[in-house]
Amino acid sequence: MAVAITALKEVLHADGPAPDRVEQMGLYSWLIGAWAMDAVMHADDGTRHEGKGEICFGWVLGGRAIQDVWILPGFFHGTTLRVYDPALDAWHILWSDPLKQYYTRQLGRSEGPDIVQHGKLEDGTAIRWRFTEITPNAFRWLGDLSSDDGKTWRLQADFRARRLAT
Repeated sequence: MAVAITALKEVLHADGPAPDRVEQMGLYSWLIGAWAMDAVMHADDGTRHEGKGEICFGWVLGGRAIQDVWILPGFFHGTTLRVYDPALDAWHILWSDPLKQYYTRQLGRSEGPDIVQHGKLEDGTAIRWRFTEITPNAFRWLGDLSSDDGKTWRLQADFRARRLAT
């Protein structure tokens, strides 16, 4: 049997959603494309970091997942793998930032007009990442932390994104 040598981009990227998942992939499919973002990060000590970054979303793994890359120069450069799980009717969200060595796992679902992803850090801190104010060409992304199991939340990140290309 002959083995074909294929470039990673050819086997990773997909042209669209898998035919058996088109409907379920809609929760995040509207994000496919390139985005610019204005970011505000809130540190634990109360300091603020503002910057401009970019986000790119695309189909991967035979159209059964969406992968994105988030870049905020000088602060983070990471990727998310978003995989729909039919058994849970939810999305597994896996974030990796090799620059900061920051990794999280969450479950994402729609909550009203928003997309909300819930998870916990290794120390038990609850995290909530939300896509809000969603339009075809813009969204707001909020990242919150809670050390009391979600009774109160502290805003850690506030990004406003606008579409550059599909």
